[in-house]
Amino acid sequence: MERAEEFEERRERGNEALLRHADLPLKRFLALDRDVYADGNLPARTKELLGLVASLVLRCDDCITYHLLQARRHGVRTEELAEAMSVALVVGGSIVIPHVRRAAELLEEEHHGNDTT
Repeated sequence: MERAEEFEERRERGNEALLRHADLPLKRFLALDRDVYADGNLPARTKELLGLVASLVLRCDDCITYHLLQARRHGVRTEELAEAMSVALVVGGSIVIPHVRRAAELLEEEHHGNDTT
C-alpha cells in the first residue's frame, strides 16, 4: 500500500505543477482523458481494464499503477485483473512480463495492506 500511496501523492503533485503551466490544448487533452474513462456505453471498470491492458503492452509503469488502482476503486476483483494481465501478455509478448510482475507485486502489497486494516 505504501508504494500506491507514494505513487498517488507524486502523481497529484505532478498534476498540480502541470496544470499551473498547461495551455489550452493540454487542458483539453486532460479533460478528454478524464471523460473517456467515465461510465458510458462501457462501464468505467471495463475501461480501466482496457487502460491497464494498453498500459502493460505499452510498458508504462506509471500508467499501469494508475489503471490498476482505478480498477480496484471500481470494484475489479483480483481474478479479473489477472485475466486482463494475461490478455496483455498475449498481445504484448514476453517483453511485458516484467511489467505484469510489478503489477502483481502491487496487487500483493494492496492485499497485505488490506489485511492489516
